[in-house]
Amino acid sequence: MAFFETSPSQLYYLAAGVLLVSAAAAVRLLRPSLKGIRGPPRSSFWLGNEGDMRYQCDVGDVEFPWLGEYGGAWKIWGPLGEERLVLADPKALQYVLQTSGYRFPKRPDTRANARMLLGDGIIWAHGERHQRHRKIMNPAFSVPQLKSFLPLFLRHGEKLAQKWKEEEIAPNGDQAPVFNVHKWLSRTTLDVIGEAGFGFHFGALDDATHELSKIYDNLFVDTSLYPPAWDIVFRSLWGFLPEGLLWYFRYLPGREYRRFRGYQDFMRVFARKLISQTKTGAKGEGKDVMSVLMHANEAENPKLKLTEVEMLDQISTIMLAGHDTTASSLTWWLYELARHPDWQLRVRDEIRDVRRKLQERGDDDFSISDLEGMSVMQATLREAMRIHPIVWLLNRTAGQDDVIPLLKPIVTESGQEISAIPVRKGQNIEISIATYNRNPDVWGADAGEWNPERFMRIDKAGMTSVGVFANLLNFSAGLRACLGWRFSVIEMQAIAATLIENFEFGLPPQTKENIIHRKPTGVMAPMTEGGTSIWMGLKVKYCGSA
Repeated sequence: MAFFETSPSQLYYLAAGVLLVSAAAAVRLLRPSLKGIRGPPRSSFWLGNEGDMRYQCDVGDVEFPWLGEYGGAWKIWGPLGEERLVLADPKALQYVLQTSGYRFPKRPDTRANARMLLGDGIIWAHGERHQRHRKIMNPAFSVPQLKSFLPLFLRHGEKLAQKWKEEEIAPNGDQAPVFNVHKWLSRTTLDVIGEAGFGFHFGALDDATHELSKIYDNLFVDTSLYPPAWDIVFRSLWGFLPEGLLWYFRYLPGREYRRFRGYQDFMRVFARKLISQTKTGAKGEGKDVMSVLMHANEAENPKLKLTEVEMLDQISTIMLAGHDTTASSLTWWLYELARHPDWQLRVRDEIRDVRRKLQERGDDDFSISDLEGMSVMQATLREAMRIHPIVWLLNRTAGQDDVIPLLKPIVTESGQEISAIPVRKGQNIEISIATYNRNPDVWGADAGEWNPERFMRIDKAGMTSVGVFANLLNFSAGLRACLGWRFSVIEMQAIAATLIENFEFGLPPQTKENIIHRKPTGVMAPMTEGGTSIWMGLKVKYCGSA
């Protein structure tokens, strides 16, 4: 991709960025470097190694070899000569994400990008503001509250199974059809978060066309997949600009900016309607998401209050995070079971065995204890999430001079082994979730292979605590860990239990148009080579419930 292949409208971005290039480069040259830390050579001055990562065919094509060569920490080059530290070492990640609290904030460009899409919600918030948001939102995701959602999760799983039988299976007679399971799972999780969080019925599984469904469609593919090189460079300069100025970049004319702006503008109008409906219906008395938000907006204590904009943007954040990532994780789980029919059979047998036991005790459906007690199903979920982290990369910046410890020493350019890396204030850091999840020092010599058995025999006491779920980083960690991770896990278990009990999943013939790639969008998207939208085509056969 040539750097200067730009249209006239794109020159608008370059005009703003070029004025800052000299100053930015000078500042970077004056910063203390990651002296002696090994890493790959830069591919170009303009993009550094970020181009390698953003333009790879599959997530991991470039990072996994780096992990093998350099160990759990290495240096890469960002645009315009910037040095970045990449971390996949568990002790280093524990330190940055947990131990240090807010001392390693998100990079300014990342926060600005989040604000363009999701506004002033919890993902953008930092420091005391983030603490306030988190304290307010926690009750909506408590364990007792989540238990009350289980019947809703199971009901939507059963509804999805019925839709598949009627609309995908029946029209094909005895032939197992191949269809895009991600499309259906995304509809299901949208209906779930709408009803569970806000008492709103999208009707996505009933094919009701809601404007929000159209806005969500391919949102991250259109805005994040293979961005133009000039935009990568332009965004790398945002850290040198005042935060207030970055907000106005949402009005830039590029497609990625238009789509983010369109989503946020729509969601603020839609969120106001949801709030109005809730007030009209005399709801808002419990600990569901909408009630918690409305109480916070009315609170007099500033430490427990959300402004109107914060409340609106919290709805936008939960709506997006609560359905898109869950649907994608479910999709990759079914994909791995289709690739490994022996494990799929073991999971189905386990589900049916638990079904028989609950019927014997007179219960109608699974409890959370039933789902969490299915060790084979749990192991395959964890392994699928380990191999396919939907959010595959995070970033942070050092808020002060610091020293990051390592679990396993790395070798410097001079051949010296070091067990800690000193960093200066302003040092940008990449949190490589994809490589941590495949780090042999954490998961064993077969970390690059599918093996759910690892989660059935894992020594938790011997592991460095990093992630909130199964020690994976899929939901991040520490103060910025995903508040809704339990919601997502229980929802996936409930929906998958119904689907796996009733359907057999297989791979279609592995021709070019059917081979699935892990594309590096904002979330790791299943797509075919040359495809323009998210696609996970699986062969699905009804096998009846026991």
